[in-house]
Amino acid sequence: MVSVVLRSVVYNIVFYLNLVFWVVVGLPTYVMPRWGILWVASTWGRTSIWLMEVICNVRVEYRGRDKIPQGPLIVASKHQSAWETLALLQFFDQPFYILKRELTWLPFFGWYLLKAGMIGVNRESGGRSMIGVIRRAGQQIRQGRQFLIFPEGTRRAPGAPPDYKNGVSLIYGDAGVPCLPVALNSGLFWPRRSFLRYPGTLVLEFLDPIPPGLKRKEFTGRLSQAIEEASDRLVQAGREEQIRLLGFSAPVMSPEAQSRA
Repeated sequence: MVSVVLRSVVYNIVFYLNLVFWVVVGLPTYVMPRWGILWVASTWGRTSIWLMEVICNVRVEYRGRDKIPQGPLIVASKHQSAWETLALLQFFDQPFYILKRELTWLPFFGWYLLKAGMIGVNRESGGRSMIGVIRRAGQQIRQGRQFLIFPEGTRRAPGAPPDYKNGVSLIYGDAGVPCLPVALNSGLFWPRRSFLRYPGTLVLEFLDPIPPGLKRKEFTGRLSQAIEEASDRLVQAGREEQIRLLGFSAPVMSPEAQSRA
């Protein structure tokens, strides 16, 4: 456990130094087309993940890359950690997220988000704002972009009951494009609200795309079943590996604590 703590401290320091480095490198992209800042963001994500592999002994495995459709797409991912927000960018040429509007107010980092075409939302403004966001997301998708969304809306600890929101199905119905489900076990290695990084094999798996045109209830059922079954399988394998490596598996929030967070 001492080794895990020391490696985690070193990684967190290096992670933020790496972020500062890419913020500086990305300055010229303010006067470049959008592809410039998207390249910087993707490269920052890849280097951050590589550093975690080297420093924290977290081996990363990507599965199902051949299942990624070309062109406009909805990418619906399980969300257990901040890790996947970095990892997913590298697989798409025009990715965008919906995120908290307050993030776009941050100096430099927030300006990069705006330059990259991310969509900020005021979560306190209610349904009217969400309708506008859904329309904007649909427009961006129809222009050829890939929309990255976490259907549960926030990070959920491994083993927490799923809580899928309506947003992804509304955007799916509006955009008329395929949806690519994504399963993972990242919460075992980069837990929510923890600076610790645990060793093992972190897996992100692209699943079979869901075709456009399904009714909302059928779509939500297929999406949640695919993601949850595959994520449960990956989490179980990850726990077993961590027990072999460490003698224990990374602690996670209980479902009760998760519901209060």
